[in-house]
Amino acid sequence: MELAQDLRTAAPTSAPDRPWYAIDHLEQIATPALAVYLDRVEHNLQQMIKIASGTSRLRPHVKTHKMAALVHRQLAAGITRFKCATIAEAEMCARCGASDVLLAHQPVGPGPTRLARLAQLYPRTAFAAIVDDESVLRALSAACAAAGVSLDVYLDLDNGMHRTGIPPGPQALALYRLICQLPHLDPGGLHVYDGHIRDSDPLERTAHAEADFAPVLEFRAELEAAGLPVPRVVAGGTPTFPIHARHRDRECSPGTCIFWDMGYGTRFAELPFLHAALVLSRVISKPSDHRVCLDAGYKAVAADPPLPRLHLFGLEGAQVLVHNEEHLALECPQAAGLRVGDLLYGVPQHICPTCALHREVLVVEKGAVVDRWEVTARDRCLTV
Repeated sequence: MELAQDLRTAAPTSAPDRPWYAIDHLEQIATPALAVYLDRVEHNLQQMIKIASGTSRLRPHVKTHKMAALVHRQLAAGITRFKCATIAEAEMCARCGASDVLLAHQPVGPGPTRLARLAQLYPRTAFAAIVDDESVLRALSAACAAAGVSLDVYLDLDNGMHRTGIPPGPQALALYRLICQLPHLDPGGLHVYDGHIRDSDPLERTAHAEADFAPVLEFRAELEAAGLPVPRVVAGGTPTFPIHARHRDRECSPGTCIFWDMGYGTRFAELPFLHAALVLSRVISKPSDHRVCLDAGYKAVAADPPLPRLHLFGLEGAQVLVHNEEHLALECPQAAGLRVGDLLYGVPQHICPTCALHREVLVVEKGAVVDRWEVTARDRCLTV
């Protein structure tokens, strides 16, 4: 029963060995829920700034958290530029007062018109988009002309991930030249996401990142030699963030590190970030001494990684029997000490899509729920 009492943490305690994640008054918390821990969020934010040697080259990605409250905290820390994946996230950042917002997802369909409309509504925010296709580029120019606004456009370069972007070369040069020529568009520079670089060993990761970035640097020199301006290069995500941060000629756009998850925490153990967002779940059934079923289905925990998708404190090594929409069934010896109704805390394997499953998060400070933050941009549209 000792284990079960530790896992429940049902009442406030001043014991020095109290787990960092324990929350008071659990009886008031409906599960499943997502909790964020303010002191750890602040730690991760300060580590981002430290790695980047200040805020001038930071352009954090908001797609991990999608929360206006967190954008406000980043603005208060001196970060003014942001990267996003949706029009809703771009609008959220503008509402918060961001001065520069890059839509790092090529706008298609009504996307160009919606982005131009945002530029109309929020003239104090400089909006930008990435492109790798001429038809989108022309659609952006037409939409901006109709709206009477201008946008910066970044050429999306593929340096090895082969998901989006165009490889450096003659076609990329022609497309960048067109960015410089079309009305109501201005060249923003280059956007390069190297999400394929996931080496666990930091030395191997560094070598991999530097080698794959070499053609980007050569291409930038080619553009400049042709008289085409390249104001900025926005590079990388969280795994390669410290590598790009060593180079003063590029902006860095980490995202996951603000909350940190088990996937990155396991693979990139040398990075100085802390788990700052946990899924809270209760035992809803106990079929046998060694089996429990929780309410942490894949409507509460992202289902894109392989099992296990949630790493529960106190149930390390548990075997996942099934993960359904509303249920997570586990088998492990530690289950013997649990009762129906007990609350467990777990680190998701992938935090970004997990955040998007929750309408709001519990904000925890010193063991108490002190606030609730709306996951503002979990929907695809706010007003535009």
